[in-house]
Amino acid sequence: MADAEIGVIGGSGFYSFLDDVTEITVDTPYGAPSDSLFLGEVAGRTVAFMPRHGRRHHLPPHRINYRANLWALRSVGVRQVLGPCAVGGLRAEYGPGTLLVPDQLVDRTKAREQTYFDGTPLPDGSVPNVVHVPFADPYCPAGRQTVIAAARGRAWEPVDGGTLVVVEGPRFSTRAESRWHAAQGWSVVGMTGHPEAVLARELGLCYTSLTLVTDLDAGTEAGQGVSHAEVLEVFGRNVGRLREVLFDAVGALPATSGRVCGCGGAHEGWELGIRLP
Repeated sequence: MADAEIGVIGGSGFYSFLDDVTEITVDTPYGAPSDSLFLGEVAGRTVAFMPRHGRRHHLPPHRINYRANLWALRSVGVRQVLGPCAVGGLRAEYGPGTLLVPDQLVDRTKAREQTYFDGTPLPDGSVPNVVHVPFADPYCPAGRQTVIAAARGRAWEPVDGGTLVVVEGPRFSTRAESRWHAAQGWSVVGMTGHPEAVLARELGLCYTSLTLVTDLDAGTEAGQGVSHAEVLEVFGRNVGRLREVLFDAVGALPATSGRVCGCGGAHEGWELGIRLP
């Protein structure tokens, strides 16, 4: 199995143009990931790309096997993960094209497996213990600062901090829901940022979210509200510079051996009951 330093969870637009990409199929105790892993070199570092929705974008947010995806990344050596995603803006000043690097997360999903430590036996007979990892600050502080610096280096001033609220999907919010989210002081709303972050924490991975605003959510505008076509159009216009920021961040992230953020020790002192890859 090839080793990778960094994982990127996103679409094929982030790796399809690389000259030399190796496709690797990974099995996990939690079933099949969204797709194969695609390993390529960026800024002199080996990166494992995971198409979150599958290469054909056939998996809606609530059917993604998040546990398998994060497990697969760790199994090839990944210890730092960048997770770009499209979101709706909950404030008028966060219009389409805004890059926001959240520092907080609110979970409003309903039916997603969001822990490895649920006491359910794995296929090899091992049984995970119940483990409670700290999650007060869900994102890697070092990863956040690296991404923010990378965006500024590309003359794309990001919003430094904010709250990403994650809903179940696949439908968009009603106008009442959107207004309620905004009234709580939350910043952006999406469908895929959870449970990626908490599963990464359980595996001792650094996780950094990059949210690209593709629309103003239903409660912040008049008319019919957001459409899927609008989201795709705005994301397509911005995917090139988002890729530039991602790749600059890849080159600037600390070496795995040099991590000082504490993400890798989230379950320190716990008897896990299972062996992590």
